[in-house]
Amino acid sequence: MRIDVLTLFPEILSGALPHSILGRAAREKRVEFHLHQLRDYALDKHHIVDDRPYGGGPGMVLKCEPLVRAIESIQALGERAHVVFMSPGGRRFNQSIAGEFSGRKRILIVCGHYEGIDQRVIEGWIDEEISIGDYVLSNGAVAALTVIDATVRLLPGVLGNEESAGDDSFSQGQLEGPQYTRPEEFQGRKVPEILLGGDHGKIREWRLAQGREKTRLMRPDLE
Repeated sequence: MRIDVLTLFPEILSGALPHSILGRAAREKRVEFHLHQLRDYALDKHHIVDDRPYGGGPGMVLKCEPLVRAIESIQALGERAHVVFMSPGGRRFNQSIAGEFSGRKRILIVCGHYEGIDQRVIEGWIDEEISIGDYVLSNGAVAALTVIDATVRLLPGVLGNEESAGDDSFSQGQLEGPQYTRPEEFQGRKVPEILLGGDHGKIREWRLAQGREKTRLMRPDLE
């Protein structure tokens, strides 16, 4: 899989992508990350990529010319990418969409900043808008990292244990149940007896039941 990211702040991503599961996935050639600085596609000497919004209002809007020039140049580097714009008004990102993205060969994530991007770019060059939640971030690079992490960990072989992702919260439509490790007792709090017995069938049933109860209490909207 290849993931391209177009952003004004590639440093946010370059600092995180080489580490942990994402870094290992890249080193094992299961994914390629390519970061692109939007200002590199501005032709004026000051590399200006934004301007004031028509109709007035606060903030600045990212311009059509550098965005389209960047998207088209990045698309020309290989097989056509599915273009995603990180936007608070987009489709709410979830585990199902992460699985959908993990099945694609190439994704280009466009990160906004300031007041967003010119609507004409969205209409002509963006395949879909994605939101990670009902709040506003300073720029889309942080949101893009969330999407990348959730997507890449679902690629075959990335986690090592193929069952790991399948047991995650939301993978089965509910939250994951509680987890415990050594010591068996800590400050008077003991590990549930069922986890010590070695009956993996009963343990799985218990974990599913615990997950259902946690979902009922904390995320009833998932039921």
